[in-house]
Amino acid sequence: MKLENAWLPYGRYWSSPFARWQGTLAEEHSLVLAASCARRFLDEAKVPPEAIDGFALGVTVPQRQGFYGAPWVAGMAGLPHLDGPTISQACATSVATLAFAARAVELGERACFLAVTADRTSNGPHVYYPSRTGPGGKGVAEDPVLDSFGHDPFAKLSMTETAENVARAAGITREQQDEVALLRHAQYAKALENERAFQRRYLLPVEGKAGKKTWRLDADEGVHPATREGMAALKPVQDGGSVTYGAQTHPADGNAGLIVTTKERARALSKDDKLPVRLLSFGAARVDRGFMPQAPVPAARQALERAGIGVGDLVAVKTHNPFAVNDLYFARELGFPLERMNNFGCSLVYGHPQGPTGMRGVIEVVEELALAGGGYGLFSGCAAGDTAMAVVLGVG
Repeated sequence: MKLENAWLPYGRYWSSPFARWQGTLAEEHSLVLAASCARRFLDEAKVPPEAIDGFALGVTVPQRQGFYGAPWVAGMAGLPHLDGPTISQACATSVATLAFAARAVELGERACFLAVTADRTSNGPHVYYPSRTGPGGKGVAEDPVLDSFGHDPFAKLSMTETAENVARAAGITREQQDEVALLRHAQYAKALENERAFQRRYLLPVEGKAGKKTWRLDADEGVHPATREGMAALKPVQDGGSVTYGAQTHPADGNAGLIVTTKERARALSKDDKLPVRLLSFGAARVDRGFMPQAPVPAARQALERAGIGVGDLVAVKTHNPFAVNDLYFARELGFPLERMNNFGCSLVYGHPQGPTGMRGVIEVVEELALAGGGYGLFSGCAAGDTAMAVVLGVG
């Protein structure tokens, strides 16, 4: 379905900096922090609470008292009049949450929707499932973060193995992966020029207290320096494989959010009413078992077909790329140049906090289109279970 009535007010969105694994945000409750950011965002944007009539929360990693989900976060954000669902779809959580908001506005069920996504992969919970049928009544334990990264219960392999499967099937080499990783680091460096001018268009610094000390995070934390020599020196993660730690993302912590509304309200709320942002369509796909990095391709094709445009119409393309393999396969299959994808950064470089990763990607697509003077943009990203989601939007 091509959307007609779902719009983003230009500039009315945020992403926190992404913090490294076990870094500055490792002790922060992701939902409490996201609510604080949402409240500050609404205050700074001068959006009155009563203007918001829809809310949804996207999160994948369980947090203490997270059972109360979206209503709790909305209440802490100064929106106690709102209900809403808590959405979890692994790495596609952001696009799933955005799609839910867009469809609610498209159908006229809501007029001004706030979608918030948050996760903390650091200090993940340790879960114990009691079972009286176990030996001596012993139950089963699980680490939802680490165990999920390392094993797909359906495909029976790790996420890294899915990248190896695609690399072998598509003839993608270790050297090609290294080159893409170096390219993505160079593109991210462009976002840091002029005192991070690009990132300051949407990045919301976060701050808090640790004991008697206060802390503040203004920029991404955990971006590893990348050199050709350093990349070449890394060993593959798996024996006989081609994927190294230098050519894949790293776990992170953070949050992001945005407003979805009607065209009229989008113009009224935008920083620049000459830059309305229209959500055109969404796509979703699932590929063969154990081939996760292939999934963004059919998801993107579906979204483009529903939007009624082709790859050649795209001005900006952003992907969630947990592996360099993702981008190599995507560019080859869609015919979109590798060097034109992921300008100003991507999750391969700045990390992957799960829930908010895709939302930051969508926001960066909007800002890239704004700098280009408008046009069509695409975000597509894979997710656990050999799936993916995509969204097409237009600026101007």
